Amino acid sequence: MKIAVNTRLLLKGKLEGIGWYTYETMKRIVKNNPEHTFYFLFDRAYDESFVFSENVIPVVLNPQARHPFLFWIWFEISVCRFLKKTKVDLFLSPDGYLSLSTKTPSVAVIHDLNFEHYPKDLPWLVRKYYRYFFPRFAKKARRIVTVSEFSKKDIQNQYEIETEKIDVTLNGMNSNFRICSKEDIQATKQRFSENEDYFLFIGSLQPRKNLVNMFKAFDLFKKEHPSKIKLLIVGEKKWWTNDISAAYNGLQFKNEVIFLGRLEPEDLCKVLSSSLALVYVSYFEGFGIPIIEAYRCGTAVITSNVTSMPEVAGDAALLVDPFSVTEISNAMSEITFNKELRDELIAKGQIRKDDFSWDITSQKLWESVMKTVNEKNSLQ
Repeated sequence: MKIAVNTRLLLKGKLEGIGWYTYETMKRIVKNNPEHTFYFLFDRAYDESFVFSENVIPVVLNPQARHPFLFWIWFEISVCRFLKKTKVDLFLSPDGYLSLSTKTPSVAVIHDLNFEHYPKDLPWLVRKYYRYFFPRFAKKARRIVTVSEFSKKDIQNQYEIETEKIDVTLNGMNSNFRICSKEDIQATKQRFSENEDYFLFIGSLQPRKNLVNMFKAFDLFKKEHPSKIKLLIVGEKKWWTNDISAAYNGLQFKNEVIFLGRLEPEDLCKVLSSSLALVYVSYFEGFGIPIIEAYRCGTAVITSNVTSMPEVAGDAALLVDPFSVTEISNAMSEITFNKELRDELIAKGQIRKDDFSWDITSQKLWESVMKTVNEKNSLQ
């Protein structure tokens, strides 16, 4: 069988949520199914480390698809032409984008529909593209894969998709994440937080990550509990808006917020394992991988009580209203001063982490692919 895979988000040193999903699942799928040929479709020069095995054929298709007009050209012309010419049996798209022009059976992984609920968080042209094309992608796909029961229900309701067409494959986590030694923790604090305790945020710096209320909550916490505790921010300023900038610049304790940018997985593991807690209070997530990464690192978690986050967190996190600065600040206080509660959450996280594995995710994704193939064959 010949399978084409949209791998345009496999970017060396720049993997983010969907990029990691693509990396972790496809690395396993191609190695576990050597009898099939996989065409990895890139939109630029690729790194050889992404050619996971001998049954992978990398293909570069122009143009680089990093703008709505170029999205359309890449998927509707370049990808469509390749699928037809190569006569592939199936097209798999881990970021949900499809070619509407092709007759090739397609599987779309749609992680969430944040743009339907908070369209103004995105630039005008990007949100127009998403809201026009993704309903069509959902209807075009032979099967849809998503990452939480929340997202499944959301896709079903927003786009009127029958439930039998949507499969859930929970995300996994980096197997290198672990609880660090006391020596590593001490060295990490010296390197990153001026040798002080700290709260940690991980994610791209964009509106739905709720940085505005997180900054305000940290400022309130510091006012009510004078200390040297820091707030460390890991991630790139992808959509650093005027509102986020204003909230940050208005902080009384702005100098206690430390921006680390993107970190390599080993450093990220150490920073996460060394923190007082992960503060992950987005107002919309399709999953929220940092939550389970924190569990694996033996770190307490403060997260939101909306969308998918309660489903992912289970009983192992403090759940807060992301729109309440006071609730977020109070959770910071509880984590800091209630060691018994913090230890209890960490212990529960150690149990909860075992429910998530990239091995399981990749197997379920492959099962969805095979369902699509079997359905195609039954129609012939």
